[in-house]
Amino acid sequence: MAGKSHSDKDLKDAGNKHFSARNYDSAIECYTQAILKNPAIPHYYTNRALCYLNQKRWDLAVRDAKQALEKDANLVKGHFYLGKALLEKDHLDDSIKHLQRASDLAKEQKLNFGDDIAVQLRIVEKVEHQAEDRLAEVNALFAKVDERRQKRDVPDYLCGKISFEVLKDPVITPSGITYDRKDIEEHLHRVGHFDPVTRTKLTQDQLIHNYAMKEVVDNFIMENEWALDY
Repeated sequence: MAGKSHSDKDLKDAGNKHFSARNYDSAIECYTQAILKNPAIPHYYTNRALCYLNQKRWDLAVRDAKQALEKDANLVKGHFYLGKALLEKDHLDDSIKHLQRASDLAKEQKLNFGDDIAVQLRIVEKVEHQAEDRLAEVNALFAKVDERRQKRDVPDYLCGKISFEVLKDPVITPSGITYDRKDIEEHLHRVGHFDPVTRTKLTQDQLIHNYAMKEVVDNFIMENEWALDY
């Protein structure tokens, strides 16, 4: 229908016919022409918004619903369609706000929308609860990961005094200090013949296998294999 030879109401009526036939593109064209002729009518925007909703073009539906509400803040369909589009965009809080406003206005204006608004409210509230449940699950998972990380701290007494890594070949000095053999021998060779902790004289032949500590370390690693990468 050519917009130049028809009134905005004629164009709106033609759009309604196309909408009833599910010819949404043609309906959108008619409503657009009606808006160009008379941009002050909020219903033309909600009619086009409904077409966009049926085409799953959520951003355009949001735009038209907002434009309708700018012209009439108490337009039930404006809030209703905006709430539906925002739900699809996962803007749950805003969706609930507009759907609840649509419900309140429908009651005030004694308009019959059946259960449509209530159904949408239940849907968005269910989605919100599911999102909250998922968030709680994620938080619980992170808490478990943090707990495991905390439990993965290797006790200091199982680590060498020089490298601070898990003891692999523990040896004990006459001073009673346990080192990893590789670390203490490297110290004696490069730094000097003394115990790095007590500073007392120490030679390689004074190092004695610490079998008790080796057993403790082996048992710990058996129960905590991750410690091999510590």
